[in-house]
Amino acid sequence: MSNVTFQKDFTIGGDLTVNRIGYGAMRITGKGIWGPPADKDEAIKVLKRAVELGVNFIDTADSYGPNVSEELIAEALYPYPEGLVIGTKGGLLRTGPDQWPVDASPEHLKEALEGSLKRLKLDQIDLYQLHRIDPKVPAEKTFEFLKQAQADGKIKHIGLSEVSVDDIKHAQQFFEVVSVQNMYSVDNRKWEPVLEYCKEHNIAFIPWFPLSSGNVKGLEALQKVADKHSATVHQVALSWLLHHADNILLIPGTSSVAHLEDNLKTAGVELTEEDMKALDNLSA
Repeated sequence: MSNVTFQKDFTIGGDLTVNRIGYGAMRITGKGIWGPPADKDEAIKVLKRAVELGVNFIDTADSYGPNVSEELIAEALYPYPEGLVIGTKGGLLRTGPDQWPVDASPEHLKEALEGSLKRLKLDQIDLYQLHRIDPKVPAEKTFEFLKQAQADGKIKHIGLSEVSVDDIKHAQQFFEVVSVQNMYSVDNRKWEPVLEYCKEHNIAFIPWFPLSSGNVKGLEALQKVADKHSATVHQVALSWLLHHADNILLIPGTSSVAHLEDNLKTAGVELTEEDMKALDNLSA
């Protein structure tokens, strides 16, 4: 049975062309995404190696650390190579390890955005994503702030995270939404309608948590395909995403160079129609 082909790159917002396997910089912080990494030298090496291997899209957030991830990116990669797109996010506070209270008030976002620009040593952020819509703040106020920050030249493009189709449509009344980050995987397709909407409107869809490890049936099916391709279960789960929709951008995160290299080999895992059919049936 023939291999299913997939596009190798995607253009965010009409002008930022990136390879579809990027790097998520959450894991280069301490335990609970809190404080500095256990091995700073390795974290710096991971970032440098990612770029060496052709990664030109890095996803981070001010809340990773907090601040640590952005600081390490600048330390490892500034001055940034031509064509490197750094997307960061704002809208969450950190009160301790694994704690993420939401604050998308204009006051907090102003502080968060200014901090990200300073830490990343940028005059303008290529892609600034709202980490969460805040139920305590009228969404219009948040969207107005982002619209103004874009008009002021501090943000080039704007994205959203963990949103419904209605949320995207609401935001689009204020600015062009160029990316959406929602939890999504081969075995968790709650947000399939959002992916479809994004596909129709050429919006990048950036899944986080690309493999739900508790799904035994899913893991068995993935293992079967992985054995066939001499690949890992993780590589197959990522490869399914690449094959499933051309607007999906992957941001697998790791704090290890060896694991990074394994993740980037995903591009070489060419799934067949039969593989895709077997994996398409996994959604719980």
